[in-house]
Amino acid sequence: MLDPEGHSPQPPASPPDARRRFGLSAKVLLLTLVVMAAAEIAVLVPTIANYRNAWLSDRLAGARTAALVLDAAPQDGIPVDLTRELLASVGAKVIVVKKDETRRLLAVSDMPPQADVHLDMRETGLWDSVREAAATLLSPDGRILRVVGDPPPGADFIEIVLPETPLRKALLRFTFTVLLVSLAIAALVGLLVYVALNWLFVRPMRRLTQRMTLFRENPEDASRIITPSGRGDEIGTAEEALEDLQRGLVSTLNQKNHLAALGLAVSKINHDLRNLLASAQLLSDRLSGIPDPTVQRFAPKLMAALDRAIAYCEQTLSYGRAQEKLPERRPVALGPLFEEVRETLGLAPGSGIGWIAAVEPGLTADADPDQLFRVILNLARNAVQALEARNPPDPARDQIRLAARRRGATVEIEMSDTGPGIPPARRQHLFEAFVSSARRGGTGLGLPIAGELIRAHGGEIRLVDGAVGTTFAITLPDSPDSARARRERLRA
Repeated sequence: MLDPEGHSPQPPASPPDARRRFGLSAKVLLLTLVVMAAAEIAVLVPTIANYRNAWLSDRLAGARTAALVLDAAPQDGIPVDLTRELLASVGAKVIVVKKDETRRLLAVSDMPPQADVHLDMRETGLWDSVREAAATLLSPDGRILRVVGDPPPGADFIEIVLPETPLRKALLRFTFTVLLVSLAIAALVGLLVYVALNWLFVRPMRRLTQRMTLFRENPEDASRIITPSGRGDEIGTAEEALEDLQRGLVSTLNQKNHLAALGLAVSKINHDLRNLLASAQLLSDRLSGIPDPTVQRFAPKLMAALDRAIAYCEQTLSYGRAQEKLPERRPVALGPLFEEVRETLGLAPGSGIGWIAAVEPGLTADADPDQLFRVILNLARNAVQALEARNPPDPARDQIRLAARRRGATVEIEMSDTGPGIPPARRQHLFEAFVSSARRGGTGLGLPIAGELIRAHGGEIRLVDGAVGTTFAITLPDSPDSARARRERLRA
């Protein structure tokens, strides 16, 4: 039957209590009972069969002793009372010995019965004994057995005829006794096994389950992280893995919350800050009309900086989203770009930090000029912050070096500084937001933004290992259209 929206109704989920009625402890107990019952049957059945064989063997041994007595006495000199006593001691009705192809009837009761079952104890296997023992337990009273066994010395075999009822009663008593003893032992062993399994496996697994359930209710609460018990087995390994997983999840959630809080804060200030920058832009337009040479020199740079700041403000919330602005690529002269970065950072000649730029004359890169400026500015600002930590500054020692070259359809940019370098612990998370910042008060967004912008160009940015200080290598390939046009110009 379909619901009003045309979907098949889903069966109701089982409540947690219903699923937990048959928990792990109950399953372990049931498994212990099944195993102990199987072991009980495997031990009890052969034991009953062996007892039956031993009982019949004892009767055959008594018959052999009686046969020796009867055989030594004269045939007519054996009193009837002695014959009956010998038969009663054996529990048989007839004793027959075969010797030299002759069957000799040594003793017989007044009325010898007819045998119902014939048994040869000389050729009895385990499974035959088990089957015959079951038949004895299940048979009615009154059956007669003819049993053949090993003879006394000098004879071929000995056979006796006896009622099965005494054997059946003895077998029932033995079965009942063995069953009680084995059940007591099985109960004790099962209890010990259950306690051991519950202590070694069920309780730790229950603890793991409880800690996971508790953590699931509030994964941001670090106090709900499991504390490993220090066990050296697989459960201890699972506890340590769960702890690492929970700590990583808490850290990830905290970072997500940090990002959410940052986005909320930026969304609140974005509108007002953009209005303030627009007002500053209007003032800079008025400054461009002042005929002072110094003002005319710096006014265009101020206006460009304000335009770039307004664009940054509008694009702040797009970081990390699919709406990140695609690069508007065109040839960008790298020499003037590097010089603009230097002036933006205030690294004038003679300052405490040296600036060395080695760029091929007229070298251009196929890139978005604003985005490439942001990349170089972020890297250079990180280098300046690392070098400013030294006191006093020394331009001969504290330097930022830039080099750029073209290799075919690819431009390679290398920026290095002579600072203390990046610790190995932060190199694995270098381009992750809010993780790579080593400066107190830093946001940790400079390198992630730089990496995202370079990847948008189809390029690569990486940290060069083994270099003195910190060195970043940037690879910027030309776009297919620009590379094709450049090849045509070179061919012309």
